Amino acid sequence: MLMLTEFGKVFIFILLGAIFVTIAIIAAKLVSPNRPTHEKLLTYECGENPVGSPWVKFNIRFYVVALIFLIFDVEVVLLFPWALVYKGFGIFGFLTGIIFLVILGLGMAYEWRKGDLEWARPHPIPPELDKVLSKKE
Repeated sequence: MLMLTEFGKVFIFILLGAIFVTIAIIAAKLVSPNRPTHEKLLTYECGENPVGSPWVKFNIRFYVVALIFLIFDVEVVLLFPWALVYKGFGIFGFLTGIIFLVILGLGMAYEWRKGDLEWARPHPIPPELDKVLSKKE
């Protein structure tokens, strides 16, 4: 009698998954209607015509907020395994988690104090030339 190893079971699972996806894509292609119109063939089907260059400069705030979110999100995800097993490590495991949370809190406080969590930063008011000259006299 032929016995499958664990790798054989995984291979069969992946093979069946690939076959299922292939059959689903072919069935969708056969059943779905194909009636292209001018609107459907446009680049954006949202109803607005694209205007201007696609190379628009985005505000760096989008990237900064996204990176801060990713950093803190990954760190918070690391808390779930710790919360499940810290009792097994005793006081050492608990203090390690507390130190991690304190460092995380300090990082969040730093970002908040720096103003990177605010979506619209206040713009500095540049000095006007006539006010600067009147103060010197």
